[in-house]
Amino acid sequence: MTNLAKPLDQLEGSVSSELDGNPPIWVTRIKGPYRDNLYVNNAKILQDRSNYIQMNHQHKQQVLHVIDQVLVPVRSANKDTVQIYNPDAFQFLNQSENLDLEHHRVRSFRQRVNQNNKGNVFLAEGKNTFFIPVDEGFKPTPRPEKIDQKVIDGHVIPNHVLFTDATPKDKDYETLAFSDNVRVTISFSTQSNGKTSSYYVKSNTIVGDPNHIEGVVLAEIVKANIPVRNGVVHLIHRPLMVVDTTVKQFLEDQEDGPLYKFYNKIRDEGGDFMQEITRMRDLTLFAPSNSAWSAAKIDTLYNPDKLREILNLHLVRERLTVEKIRDENVNQVQTAAERKKLYFNVIRNGHNVTLTVEGGGVNATVIEPNIAATNGFVHIIDRVLGVPYTNVKEKLQSDPMLNNTYHLGQQGNFNDELGDKTKRFTYFVPRNHAWQKAEIHFPSAHKKLFMKDYGYHVRQILERHLVVADRAYTMADLKHLANDTVVLPTVRDHLKLRVKESDKSYYVEWQGEWIHVYRPDVECTNGIIHVIDSVFLKESDVRVSGNPPVPLMSPHVTIMLSVAMLFSVKWLLL
Repeated sequence: MTNLAKPLDQLEGSVSSELDGNPPIWVTRIKGPYRDNLYVNNAKILQDRSNYIQMNHQHKQQVLHVIDQVLVPVRSANKDTVQIYNPDAFQFLNQSENLDLEHHRVRSFRQRVNQNNKGNVFLAEGKNTFFIPVDEGFKPTPRPEKIDQKVIDGHVIPNHVLFTDATPKDKDYETLAFSDNVRVTISFSTQSNGKTSSYYVKSNTIVGDPNHIEGVVLAEIVKANIPVRNGVVHLIHRPLMVVDTTVKQFLEDQEDGPLYKFYNKIRDEGGDFMQEITRMRDLTLFAPSNSAWSAAKIDTLYNPDKLREILNLHLVRERLTVEKIRDENVNQVQTAAERKKLYFNVIRNGHNVTLTVEGGGVNATVIEPNIAATNGFVHIIDRVLGVPYTNVKEKLQSDPMLNNTYHLGQQGNFNDELGDKTKRFTYFVPRNHAWQKAEIHFPSAHKKLFMKDYGYHVRQILERHLVVADRAYTMADLKHLANDTVVLPTVRDHLKLRVKESDKSYYVEWQGEWIHVYRPDVECTNGIIHVIDSVFLKESDVRVSGNPPVPLMSPHVTIMLSVAMLFSVKWLLL
């Protein structure tokens, strides 16, 4: 209740409540396409049921607004303790033992604030958001000493009162620790823990110094939305900005958090995977979220050896941040899985940068980047790499590197046949760069292929790239067929290839040209794609012809595949 009648269009900033001490009720107005969304503290105003205006018997206006949750003030722990009304954040810290904070205690952080003479930060008037780590988050023992003045500043967002439901997710807010020398932002996020979701905040040290490492620190909000006179307080499970744990310790710290399924799988069935990342001094781990593991259904699909390969596919033996991948144009990197690489794609939308990573035929998005550890970085991703969930057609459609081949395959409905679940395809797919090369070498043929009137010729050329059999063939399978000639059912021509391996890459020879296999073994649910750097194309392929098109899977057409291996490969484990 407030002492002023405020219709919706007059609600701004804050209003004083009728509770003892008149603590403020903070108002958040979020612009919407049709109308603004309004929150009071963390409660959303149900506008269709609000703005009910009447006059009381004293002829004074009254307004009723309906909200979706109860407003809970700061309350004393019990009647026998000192009664505290409308405290600011500094009083909240100093009187925390007398307040109802459930089982949480904040003595350790309060001690560091007093020792660093930073009480003024929590006394500041105006609109602020304060993050206070609870005592349980001050382990291991050296951690309290890392809470210096700059770190304390990194727990305060000035000029904004941010409640969890009323704050945009993944939007960066500058902290008091944002200056010329050190730059730290904070953003909110949610993570699924199975049936429920938890709120998290992450500090991002964009520019650091010798005492403050660049990277993200993720902290769960254990008690949210505590209103105070100068803003709002959130209790978090560990200090922000402080990077003092290894990747292994970070995973252990997330036992009930956004990575608990990944952690449990490593702990229970990952063999010595945990020991391996413990020994490594420089690593990057692409860690699937809980929902990603649930969707992949790994428990029922894979044996221990395959599971270990999947885990290794998520591990890189160097430090990689999103900024490094973006700024140094890192397109691919070797993983801990033998002969398995990750391929990166940076998507820019204005100032926003999204990183996607592909491994084992699966394209995942990095949803929580740059979580810093003492020996590397963790990126949380939304898919499990190496567990395919798309068929050949769907993979072509979703992969931006294969846009041109997919576009050509739309002619004559060629792509539709690639979704057949009863067949097993091995498809040599030219990437976009390959078609650009073809345009230079065969400009006339290339131009005609991308014209709708030449669909028959497009089909002929794409069918030349496609093998259909009772199984799909990896590049290793083809390599093991060295010096043998095999007949594989296909849909066009007698395609004669040789295969060689050099500098940890595969090459296929067609028409006297050795073509690099840019991405081998892209697994799909109904086959395998090999992404190649050139098109199996001749100038004579595109000509006016009255010949009828040959249907896909014509029973009398076969491919002669001659496979030879050049034993120049160096077997190295990174």
